[in-house]
Amino acid sequence: MSDGFDRAPEQTRPLRAPPSSQDNIPRQNSESAMAKPQVVVAPVLMSKLSVNAPEFYPSSYSNYTESYEDGCEDYPTLSEYVQDFLNHLTEQPGSFETEIEQFAETLNGWVTTDDALQELVELIYQQATSIPNFSYMGARLCNYLSHHLTISPQSGNFRQLLLQRCRTEYEVKDQAAKGDEVTRKRFHAFVLFLGELYLNLEIKGTNGQVTRADILQVGLRELLNALFCNPMDDNLICAVKLLKLTGSVLEDAWKEKGKTDMEEIIQRIENVVLDANCSRDVKQMLLKLVELRSSNWGRVHVTSTYREATPENDPNYFMNEPTFYTSDGVPFTAADPDYQEKYQELLEREDFFPDYEENGTDLSGSGDPYLDDIDDEMDPEIEEAYEKFCLESERKRKQ
Repeated sequence: MSDGFDRAPEQTRPLRAPPSSQDNIPRQNSESAMAKPQVVVAPVLMSKLSVNAPEFYPSSYSNYTESYEDGCEDYPTLSEYVQDFLNHLTEQPGSFETEIEQFAETLNGWVTTDDALQELVELIYQQATSIPNFSYMGARLCNYLSHHLTISPQSGNFRQLLLQRCRTEYEVKDQAAKGDEVTRKRFHAFVLFLGELYLNLEIKGTNGQVTRADILQVGLRELLNALFCNPMDDNLICAVKLLKLTGSVLEDAWKEKGKTDMEEIIQRIENVVLDANCSRDVKQMLLKLVELRSSNWGRVHVTSTYREATPENDPNYFMNEPTFYTSDGVPFTAADPDYQEKYQELLEREDFFPDYEENGTDLSGSGDPYLDDIDDEMDPEIEEAYEKFCLESERKRKQ
């Protein structure tokens, strides 16, 4: 088999023989005086590349591409075909957009029975709950297949069978949350996958509107209860991850229904921090989560104009404020409660940059002819800018 390059015959130009040792002996006749030195011509190699060479692909890429483009013909079973595609998505998640349509079309020609559909659901579920980085991609894959797989047997379509599979794991949540380390780890993977499903699984209504599965919303609430009822470190870490992932969406959905579930969860977290025997690091994670929720889950609503912004309605109001330092080197900004007192102290200082000596060297520049020539007064332009800055800071302080 060719290595991707067609070799063309080599062609060289003949070399002229170098002068012999006798040529180096000077001759005493006129003929030697007129002789020119011999020149050695370097060989010129012709290119071995050819425009007719076959297109080159890395071996791993071409092997997968050939088998994939041929559909499922090179795979003896549905399981091998689906597992190969899932592994491919795990390694190259960016290929989802370009290859998912062909994958779904192939499945529509192969998955024609209840058993085949059940097998497909189980393969995707296992991949999504056993490979940590595949939970998001698995949820996207489930959403796409739920809308593009044509088979809909009496046992249920793809989405219904998927939710039934998740319910099987959900029903043992209390036992799993208090099980051994391996059981809890598998349970946590399921919890995070269910969170991704809640965010990515779209359900189209009769009027064309797209909604989320309410059953998953209820399930996530109960899963959080199970995690907090067994406040081991790994359970609490899983709860933090789930709330970071879905907290803002869950709270919005609950508020629309007039529910206060998120308030109850936050209260539960505060009780865990006070009473549970969890590690210091986990307590810090829980407190950071409470702080994140108090900032509306990190979502910032931009005010219409700058003039309307106030510390009460704009969380970014103090973002661009300058940072000052007290005499002890403690930083403070206009957002600090005792800003006015600290700022007044700053203004009353007589000397912001006192001279000092380090290793016997006077850093004020005393005795240095170059530094002695430097004028201590500010440049007029800089002084004007500084005065404007002080006035602006004072105006904001009085507001």
